[in-house]
Amino acid sequence: MPTWEPSAQIADLRSRGSLLSEIRGFFETRGVLEVDTPILASHAITDPNIELFAVPTGDSERFLQSSPEYAMKRLLASGSGDIYQLGKVFRYGEHGKKHNPEFVMLEWYRVGWTHYQLIREVAELLIIHLPVSSWQVWPLPALFEHFLGLDPREASAEQLHDASITAGINLNGTLEKLDYIDLLMTHIIEPQITDWGLVFVTDFLAEQSALSRVIDRTGKPVAARFEAYFQGVELANGYWEECCPVTLSERFNEDNKKRLARGQVLRVPDPQLLHALESGLPDCAGVALGFDRLLMLTLGRDRMSQVLPFDWMNA
Repeated sequence: MPTWEPSAQIADLRSRGSLLSEIRGFFETRGVLEVDTPILASHAITDPNIELFAVPTGDSERFLQSSPEYAMKRLLASGSGDIYQLGKVFRYGEHGKKHNPEFVMLEWYRVGWTHYQLIREVAELLIIHLPVSSWQVWPLPALFEHFLGLDPREASAEQLHDASITAGINLNGTLEKLDYIDLLMTHIIEPQITDWGLVFVTDFLAEQSALSRVIDRTGKPVAARFEAYFQGVELANGYWEECCPVTLSERFNEDNKKRLARGQVLRVPDPQLLHALESGLPDCAGVALGFDRLLMLTLGRDRMSQVLPFDWMNA
């Protein structure tokens, strides 16, 4: 039932303010510049798994951004050096225990770093606020071997389908291989690493690269990316960034093919991002971290709405 009162307790809102301040202090001591990019942008992302809020602007429309990534990369290409942003982002239709359509994202980029170096800095930030003093790193194939007895790189869609059924996941129709991998990760693996402390997952499939580069690991191509988990909750997603505009243009086109197959609206790839890449994006690694989820875990709350001033139902 909607109410005029805050979704979070006032004491937790004080903790929220303190965490915002502490994160800014963390980056200030490391010489990382805070930036503030537009929330409304002229282009949407092509990712078929993320939908944006469209905002009419007279004779056109703009989009509430799901991440400051594109604008931040334009700054990086302009010579900004190491940067971070702490602000609101939006994702249409994402509402639940660990989701709110409007939330705060912490995103930062380190020039000249790989994703392996960035993992250490993410861990150094998280262990300040979470009850852990160490972390562990698991390649995605090793996690699947450990819990499901299969290698996601070699398994077919049919094998992953059967593994999903065996695991008790309710399926609605036939899915693509990557969809099965996501389902098995969220429904089977994440619940079983809740007592593992801070966990970084690496070596995703090359097909899961998104905007990361693809590298060789033990003779096989893998996406140069990682995800951070605490108590089975995904907190961060980081990349060793792909800098080639041709490669990313091809991926954007593949995204639109998937959108077409799913009956989604096609999205024009952001030309300003591509022009920035053409001018020269420096070698860098970047990561996006969910601030509200971090606060939720820091305070031991069960739902993200408990740490928001006003959640989606009360906004």
